[in-house]
Amino acid sequence: MHPENAKASAGELPPLELLRTFEAAARRLSFTLAAGELHLTQSAVSRQIQQLEASLGVLLFERRHRALSLTEAGGVMQRAVTDSLERLRDATARVRANSAPRQVAITTTPGFASLWLIPKLARFTGTHPQVDVRVSATLDLLDLESSRIDIAVRFAPISRGVGPALFEESVVPLCAPKLAEALHAPSDLSGLTLLTVDYADPGETATTDWEPWLRVMGLADLRMKSTLRFTHYADAVAAAVAGQGVVIGRMPLLRELVRDGRLVAPLGEGAMSRRAYFVEMSQRAAGNRDAQDFAQWLRDEAEAAQRT
Repeated sequence: MHPENAKASAGELPPLELLRTFEAAARRLSFTLAAGELHLTQSAVSRQIQQLEASLGVLLFERRHRALSLTEAGGVMQRAVTDSLERLRDATARVRANSAPRQVAITTTPGFASLWLIPKLARFTGTHPQVDVRVSATLDLLDLESSRIDIAVRFAPISRGVGPALFEESVVPLCAPKLAEALHAPSDLSGLTLLTVDYADPGETATTDWEPWLRVMGLADLRMKSTLRFTHYADAVAAAVAGQGVVIGRMPLLRELVRDGRLVAPLGEGAMSRRAYFVEMSQRAAGNRDAQDFAQWLRDEAEAAQRT
């Protein structure tokens, strides 16, 4: 069949598979090499090129003995097809990237998560509505790479912290307003219930979380009427809000509870615990723009809290 007898109507595009085959053959100037690239047979490539030429009504290649070259029409088509396929590849890559799930994974202590992070988290998700935030609240020190975590907020002694510090912790006894009436001096604590965390480490005492404050106040031998121990610090705080005893307040984690008047500090200012919260980034976070934004948001929130 002569090409002119089978050409398509003006403006009708040839099938995409024929254009992909033509692009490979024109680039390689070989039906055999194009066939290997496209995982087709040489005869299939030759047949598709003939179909394309018939559709266009022109010859695209000059076939010589063991040689192939583009005709003038073939050169025009090569430039147009190459440009169009590149645009399609770029657009496809962008669409796929935009449709991929955007996620930030963070690990931190249960206390930091429930008392500081989660109450503020809506401010980040409000400005990043397409980002899923996954919070792993645990006392375990997870390996960031194997756990596929972007950010860790670690609570550690200042001398051992990794990454920039969000803030240093200060500690002060806190209780519900109704208990504050019985607290006028540190010695009055002996008549109240101690709310503390039950540490898994047998070497830790019941007052481990109180020790920085007790040391500064010179009350290392203080004994309280009774003790309530909790697995998680947030539960001890909830008991304090309910008026069940006195908890050591880790500031600024409990700043909003104090600001709202749900907890008070009847014994005055706190003591620095020489511990802080540090932001550690994993290697995978370097390629996650949302994770970098989240880390910056953490720092901005910490700075704003300190200003107020």
